[in-house]
Amino acid sequence: MVEPRVARVAVDMPLPHLDRPFDYTIPEAMASEVVPGCRVKVRFAGRQRDGYVLDVTDASDADRELAPLQKVISAEPVLLPEIAGVVRDVADHYAGTFADVVRLAVPPRHGITESAEPPDYPAPHLPDGESVTLPDYPHGASLLDALSRGVAARAALCLAPVARPVGDWTSALVEAAAATLAGGRGALLLVPDAADLARLEARCVAVFGRGSFVTLTAEKGPAARYRAFLATARGQVKLVLGTRAAAFAPVADLGLIAMFDDGDDSWAEPRAPYPHARVVAALRSARQKCGLLYLSYARSTETQAMAGRGWLTSLELPAATRREACALVRATDDGTALAGRDPAAHSRLPHEVFSTIRAGLASGPVLVQVPRAGYLAGLSCGRCRTVARCVACGHPLAGERSERGPAPVCRVCGVRPDWRCAECGSTELRAPRVGVVRTAEELGRAFPQTPVVQSSGDHPVAVVGAEPALVLATPGVEPVAAGGYAAAVLLDAELLLARADLRAGEEALRRWLAAVALVRGASDDGSVVVAGPGSARAIQALVRLDPAGFAERELADRAQAGFPPVTRLVSVEGGSQVVEDAVRAIQAETGAAPLGPVPIADDEVRTMLRVPLATGRGLVAAAKAVQVRRTAHKEEGLLRVRVDPAVL
Repeated sequence: MVEPRVARVAVDMPLPHLDRPFDYTIPEAMASEVVPGCRVKVRFAGRQRDGYVLDVTDASDADRELAPLQKVISAEPVLLPEIAGVVRDVADHYAGTFADVVRLAVPPRHGITESAEPPDYPAPHLPDGESVTLPDYPHGASLLDALSRGVAARAALCLAPVARPVGDWTSALVEAAAATLAGGRGALLLVPDAADLARLEARCVAVFGRGSFVTLTAEKGPAARYRAFLATARGQVKLVLGTRAAAFAPVADLGLIAMFDDGDDSWAEPRAPYPHARVVAALRSARQKCGLLYLSYARSTETQAMAGRGWLTSLELPAATRREACALVRATDDGTALAGRDPAAHSRLPHEVFSTIRAGLASGPVLVQVPRAGYLAGLSCGRCRTVARCVACGHPLAGERSERGPAPVCRVCGVRPDWRCAECGSTELRAPRVGVVRTAEELGRAFPQTPVVQSSGDHPVAVVGAEPALVLATPGVEPVAAGGYAAAVLLDAELLLARADLRAGEEALRRWLAAVALVRGASDDGSVVVAGPGSARAIQALVRLDPAGFAERELADRAQAGFPPVTRLVSVEGGSQVVEDAVRAIQAETGAAPLGPVPIADDEVRTMLRVPLATGRGLVAAAKAVQVRRTAHKEEGLLRVRVDPAVL
């Protein structure tokens, strides 16, 4: 009698103590359908569970009688071996489980799409002309040559923030992909959001041809997303574009992962175990021996740390060349500080803001970046400056337009109170935080003959023309101007710098540089004014156009303070006794220094544990071991563990 073959199955069971594959026999009737990567149903703990076949072998080393597979859901191999390895790496890095991560890697099955005749995907047309962006950077030509030869080059490119080819991120991504495709390997291009994806997709259509690539994003819908995923897994396409959802895309013979703007918040996965796409890309590059390119106008401290260790090659223009190519950036004090000595100060807008706008409008559109959306983002007492709060829920009040002036409203419960200050009894209100709508009103009155365009998260505008106009936008939704903006004004810099966040300065510089990148170069009279304290380190870096230097200094400060990415951090959340027991167990294994506990909700606390980066794996393993013990022993109380959490 022939012994049945054995399938090694990753069962959809997110319990930490069961985070390993299990062996099942393959019934003879299913033998032709069971292949590595296919979906199956198995009986586990008395219930039917979904799973993925990781391997098919002739024997098992299990010391128990094996149960048979219950059903082959689909013979389509959707979890390729190299992706299964990446899923395991990511789960181990974040103290998570294989089952949690594989949900992020493989989209839900769409049976009709899977059984349908696949569309044809023509081979991408490779451009004949010379590259115009990457060769302008030191070692940029060498990077393209390495990618075309299949060398796993890794680099971090600091793009010049200017509306010229040297600062065109879509061009840089396309050139890197073209070099990789010319060498016969596949390329994965990742961008943070749908707006950036639309720009990149349009550029790839123009260069490679329509239908020669697919886009992978959660917003596409189940059928379209699964169709693109199958085309990738079957090797029908070698070029894939996408957002965070595409970080695990199973590109055949992957030669390059290129990621734009890795400092954007949207790269962080909101579901357990909360992996960051930057880390997923790095782990894939190491496992699959493929090239890796991070490119952005700013430089995250995490990328700078990898460059500082020599794991990435840093690419940027020399300082003199960068300043010559980009717009001139100047800093000016905010309008509040100038109000006593600058008779031209209008609200919070210094004289230099009006001068820059007036000069820019003579030759084209002017961008005004406002950190806050809405009308009046916050209100306070006009007499004693106490924050105005809702009488019903205590949330800070915002302001809306009305015939009698700004009217207070609560954005949480919708109450429009007849407000009176609880401290001094005054009914007078002032607006310390002004939104983009109110700013548009102020500037519209100052420049009455000029068209005003508003762009925000609720009403985004993608592009504007080259004719003079005032374009007011919140960070991240600035429209692209034909030929670039003549000037840009960055308002309320202190609001971004005052955020209670470890990365406040880094994030502010990233947003400002993204706006500067839309402005013409200095030789075309492009200029930028930032309204904020010139002594702030982030503003000084903006004036010098030196994001890499800022990231290096920021990294040194974090090393002194013992914060990531120089250290490895684990957050433990739950009931006070549960957290205390978990922290004690982790400290016994690692000697990690605790920060906390601090209350975060009713009857819940958070404690953070940190160790030097070199011993970070031990900390993560100890945190995972605590979870394994708790679930195996069915201990009471909820415990949440996050590795490198974004809560500082």
